[in-house]
Amino acid sequence: MQTFKFTVDTKPMAEELKSVSRHVNGTTGAVVAMQTAVVIAEERAADHVCNNVNKGFYSLIRSQISQKMAKLQSDVDSHLMQLLQQKNALLGIKHRMQKDYNMISKRYIKLFNGLNANLKQRVFELDKPTIDFAVKEVDKVSNRTKYLTGIVPISQLETVSSSQRIIASNIRLRGLNVINSMNSFLMDMNQQKKLTDKILINDTRYAQNACVYIPIVLAECNRDKSEPDFEISVSNVQLDNVSKSSIRNAAYQKLDEIQWGSTATIDPEIKSEFSKLISDSSKSQRVNEMAMKLFHSASYQSIQI
Repeated sequence: MQTFKFTVDTKPMAEELKSVSRHVNGTTGAVVAMQTAVVIAEERAADHVCNNVNKGFYSLIRSQISQKMAKLQSDVDSHLMQLLQQKNALLGIKHRMQKDYNMISKRYIKLFNGLNANLKQRVFELDKPTIDFAVKEVDKVSNRTKYLTGIVPISQLETVSSSQRIIASNIRLRGLNVINSMNSFLMDMNQQKKLTDKILINDTRYAQNACVYIPIVLAECNRDKSEPDFEISVSNVQLDNVSKSSIRNAAYQKLDEIQWGSTATIDPEIKSEFSKLISDSSKSQRVNEMAMKLFHSASYQSIQI
């Protein structure tokens, strides 16, 4: 059997494989770079989508709030215009009524003054001598001392001293009346000042620091499908608008800190008030019994201090 020996040169094949290896390494680097670029692109796309979604959400909420504000503002403006029209109408009615009242009062005053003068004249004509004596002569006799000052220079010597005494007495009487009037005026002023000091508010007591406990009512309600809303009611007794606003703001700031806990028993005062409302209700007996049953079966929470 013949044997053949061949010598095969593998150098060209090795060089080709070497070039293939370089290309494979280049391809591997390109794949890695492409994968990195894809990851970066996906991250940027995700951030872009999230930003757009957040922007769209906030824009939607802002648009809804703006629509509600515009609707409420239009309602307030319409009610304000209606109130202004009603105010102008009432002022016109008031002005017209004042004019009518003044016109009617002037007419009746003139009428009654004429009637009084006519009746007075008729009464005086019934017994004219007696009326003249009572109205004219008696006044002259009563005021005789007032006319003595004019006759002092022409009086006789023996009547001068008496006239001077009468004039001095008259002056003293008038001075006493003036003093009494001044005394009454000063007493009235003093009493008025004391009464004013009692009524007016002393500003110095508000400069002192004090701790006052004011009860408030915290109510939670659901007006729509959104989150629950809280309403805070403050007493209207001895509180101005600034104090009410400060109390509400302080209460709103403490809402997150309030801790609620379950209560095993119902407060007797609340139970008594609810029973009074049920007894005063005009609903049917079945509705009242169901309301009382729901009241007793409900679970209650109170603020944990």
